[in-house]
Parts: sequence; C-alpha cells; structure tokens
Amino acid sequence: MNEVKEALRNIEQHYKLFLQQQFTFIGALQRTRENAHDMIRPVASISQVQSYMDHHCNNSTDRRILNMFLNICNDLSKLCHKLETVHSGNNITNSILERCKLLLSHSNDLSAIRAKYPHDVVNHLSCHEAKNHYGGVVSLIPIVLDCMKEWVTHTEKLPRHTLYNVSGGGATSENRAPQNAPARAAISQTPPSVHLEASNKGNVQVQGSKHAQKKNLNDTENHSGKLKRPWKPPGRHAF
Repeated sequence: MNEVKEALRNIEQHYKLFLQQQFTFIGALQRTRENAHDMIRPVASISQVQSYMDHHCNNSTDRRILNMFLNICNDLSKLCHKLETVHSGNNITNSILERCKLLLSHSNDLSAIRAKYPHDVVNHLSCHEAKNHYGGVVSLIPIVLDCMKEWVTHTEKLPRHTLYNVSGGGATSENRAPQNAPARAAISQTPPSVHLEASNKGNVQVQGSKHAQKKNLNDTENHSGKLKRPWKPPGRHAF
C-alpha cells in the first residue's frame, strides 16, 4: 500500500506541473486541430490527442506539453492495473477501478465528463471552449486522481488479510502467533506432579526455617539465663 501511495503522490506532482501550463496545453490542441482540419468535433479521447501529436504537431513546445499529458495518462493506467494486485476486491473498490480503466481507455469518449469543485480546470476555459471542445479532456486527470484516492481510502478500511504485496502478490499480513506456540506448549506440558513436588518442598523449607528460628531463640534465652548471676539483697554479704 505504501508503494501505491508513493506512486500516486509522484503522479500528482507531475500533474501540478502540467496544471500550471494548461493554457499552453489548450494552445497546442488548438494549433494541432487546425493543422488536422478538425475544428468541429471536440477533443474527446486520449487517442485523438495522440494522433494530433504524432501527425499534426509542428513545434517542440506543443509536442512537449501534449506528450506530458499522455505520459500522465499512461502512468495512471499503469497504477490502475497495479491496484488490482494490491487488493482482492469488493464491490466498492472494483467499481472504482472499473471506472478508472474506462476513463483511461484510449478510445473512451470524454466529451461529457466535467471535473467539479474543488477542481477549477473547466473554469479556466471560455464558455465556448468548455462546452464544445476541451471541457472533457482537461477534466480527465483530476477525475481519475480523485477516483484513485477514493480507492485508497476504502482499501485502508478493509482487514489486512485482504491486502496483497504489489511486487509478489503474496499476503502482506502474516500469522505470527504460531512462532511462540512451541514455547507455550513446552510450558503447558510440565507434569502437574512436578509443580506439586516443588510446592511441597517449598512448604517443608518454610516450616523448617520457622522451627530453626524458634530453636535459636530458645537457645539464646537459655544461654542468656546461664550468664546471669542470682539476685541477692544488698547488705554485708552482697558479694
């Protein structure tokens, strides 16, 4: 999951750079459409942008910005396929992935989609451009990014045993409890008689210790008594 988040952050950083050049992107589309004599229909698919760049692009600036858009779409498509290996899938996450794959399909018609608040890519277009030509193509990347963030949010709420390693496809969560089982079993298998014997020995030692203490006390008192002289009344024969 950390690998997925890192890849998503990298794509977002590239998109922020692209977003700063949206007017350059729209200008490149405008010029390539003119070169292709394709000024009526909207820019409605990834394959259409690819065709403009490959066959109707006459300067390096336009080629660079169109290629930047296509690269981001390609990175999103790769990440979308990687998400399928991370999670076995449920109804919510599967539907999100299916939508992403549909949007990123090169032949999918993008003309009707629009990115909404907080995205303002459509607001930077004129009303004519947004309605008739570029509203869909500029909305593609932010919509897909939002879908992938939604996928991550839903997946993180799922139990860990449903997540899989991106590189190997193996479960990331492991049952580590059996590692301590042999030690616990060895302790539990100690015969009851051993515990009883140890307990009896402890009791005998305690009782013996008390008896010895009592005997020592008596011996001390007796010894002290022998050392004392008998009491005599004071007088001539006191000593």
